[in-house]
Amino acid sequence: MSGSRAAIRYAKAVLSLATDNKSAEVVNGDMKSITNAISQSEDLSQILQSPVVRSSDKKAVLTSVFKDANVATTNLIDTLISNKRLALLNDVAASFTQLYDQMRGTQVATVTTAIPLSTDLKTKVLAKVKELTGKEAEVENIIDESILGGFILRVGDIQYNASIANKLDKLKREFTLN
Repeated sequence: MSGSRAAIRYAKAVLSLATDNKSAEVVNGDMKSITNAISQSEDLSQILQSPVVRSSDKKAVLTSVFKDANVATTNLIDTLISNKRLALLNDVAASFTQLYDQMRGTQVATVTTAIPLSTDLKTKVLAKVKELTGKEAEVENIIDESILGGFILRVGDIQYNASIANKLDKLKREFTLN
């Protein structure tokens, strides 16, 4: 996700600046919208990665897409452009979100299900995650019909796979070994 050391350095610098200006929460929202926009738009991702597209064109696209962004976010984009590191924008935004969550003592619990989670189930998942880790969490629900039923819960480095597809796969392996 955000393995680049340079991306982590930029993210730490922006987080420090945003924390000093008491705008870390707003900048975190900007960073989440950046990662969402880049992951959902293949065109935007290609423009940012392309060495052929001029920096001024990239900046024009980013300022039109993120026109309501905080000053710290626009300064980050300007800095990445001037340092010829704009390709790192998605990694920087992802790193920022991780660092912000660590700073607040929260984490993201990713729950993959075949159908959307109800609010009651979300509440139960949050309670279980808090019980297991001792930290607050936000639930991110990913819909993947290939798991057939059940769920896959991922919190940080911990993954619990209770999907029907996983159970069927285990049964298949048992029958082929015997």
